[in-house]
Amino acid sequence: MYPEHPSHAPVERAVEVHQPTPIAPAAVTPTPLVPVQPGHVPAVASVVLPDGRVVTGYTIDPTGPEPVTAKPAVSRAAVNVALGGVGFLAVCGGLLLLTTFITALTALITQLITLAAVIFGGWIAVQVFSASSRQGGTTVNIRKAVFKRSHFHG
Repeated sequence: MYPEHPSHAPVERAVEVHQPTPIAPAAVTPTPLVPVQPGHVPAVASVVLPDGRVVTGYTIDPTGPEPVTAKPAVSRAAVNVALGGVGFLAVCGGLLLLTTFITALTALITQLITLAAVIFGGWIAVQVFSASSRQGGTTVNIRKAVFKRSHFHG
């Protein structure tokens, strides 16, 4: 392709190998005091590691998971919906009774008006037919009246 340029010539470098240096164990420092409730001293445990070192410390009581609150068999939303339905049915029942009462009252008033019309109409019919059954009709006697000095002379 292209002729090689002298600046592109491979450069040989010396290889350096680094070995990790082991870290010396840290000096033992005094552990800080842990505040302890009076009357309760936690137990101290020591653990020996595979390389021979000993680790000492306080034991920690394992804490269990938070107790799960038992869920009710029926959710609160379902209970609220059911109670709302019961209340709605009670209101509907009351409204049904109210409309039934109003209907019955209306029928009673209608019957009373009809009965009054029949009785009054019958009375008028009796008056009309009984007056026409007489042969002379209604007789009215008219006399000549004389008024003198504010006195009636008949």
